[in-house]
Amino acid sequence: MRRGFTLIELLVVIAVVAILIGLLLPAVQEAREAARRTQCRNNLKQLGLAVHNYHDVHQRLPAGYYSFAASSGMPPNVADHDSITWDATPGWGWLSSLLPYIDQGNLSSQIDTRLPIWDPQHRQTVSVRLAALLCPSSSGDSEPFSVMGASGILQTSGGAVLLGRSHYVASHGQESCWGECGGSLTGIRFVNIYTGETETVRIEGNVSRVADGPFYRNSATRFRDVTDGLSNTIFLGEHSSQLSDKSWAGVVPGAIVTPRIDSPLNAPDSAATLTLVHAGPSGGELDITGYPIIHPVNFPAYHVGQMYSEHPGGGFVCLGDGSVRFISEDIYLFTWAELSSMAEGELIGEF
Repeated sequence: MRRGFTLIELLVVIAVVAILIGLLLPAVQEAREAARRTQCRNNLKQLGLAVHNYHDVHQRLPAGYYSFAASSGMPPNVADHDSITWDATPGWGWLSSLLPYIDQGNLSSQIDTRLPIWDPQHRQTVSVRLAALLCPSSSGDSEPFSVMGASGILQTSGGAVLLGRSHYVASHGQESCWGECGGSLTGIRFVNIYTGETETVRIEGNVSRVADGPFYRNSATRFRDVTDGLSNTIFLGEHSSQLSDKSWAGVVPGAIVTPRIDSPLNAPDSAATLTLVHAGPSGGELDITGYPIIHPVNFPAYHVGQMYSEHPGGGFVCLGDGSVRFISEDIYLFTWAELSSMAEGELIGEF
């Protein structure tokens, strides 16, 4: 006569199986994240290579985005420019310039750069989903998104403006992207959000506080302009759509980039942050002494215009020399800010 399992034996077997699953599941999750990190690194590596190939052909980097008030076409819900930031047509961003260099020549051929990105002719083109521009670790949406303005979804004669997403953004420098187009920064002091330490990152004579990174409105940066060194300057980085929407297509005047994370500290940013981010302080956010605050990688508050990754512990950046580095959330914050400028003369050590 065969003897079956007793209830106690069955419970023991179930408990053992549950323990084994509990031990193996973290290892499986870590292996999956390692694979996702590798894919994300490769995505940025290919974009870095595309940037170098573009520079070889044009002897300059693509502009962060193109904005010319004299361009043809009418932006949605505004005149021919945004009166606050002076963004105007056509709005094409740096990634749209790189399409032929990332095996998207057919998509690039459908673009008429004389017309704005929101022109009805481009309706299908700018909403294309490009897998190579999506980080596999991002838990946010990967489908096209509606562009928002102060009064709601921006509309054209062809309907709502829909843009394809990108989880990779270009570095505008240390300063916020609000309506800034180029030049140098004044000498100002930043504060480390963790330690309260302050430091003057740069001292300049120019009174305008504008972009000091390689990509900005109508930029035409050359490698020789990056005097801090290509290996010491951030060109590209991550921004998950879990936090806010970014696009490969470009910028729509009057657009407002809003945070997805529900936090009272989060605030909307300008249309420029559809394609660009900065690594320095957020505009208008000051500590009790009046100094702008520097945020680390992946800091969610006031981070709509800054780099944000869903990789545990930090995020990837592509430096000017094409190398891809993982930047820890614990990086020394002044080093983080200094890495985003290209010609300020800072001495940057190991990071």
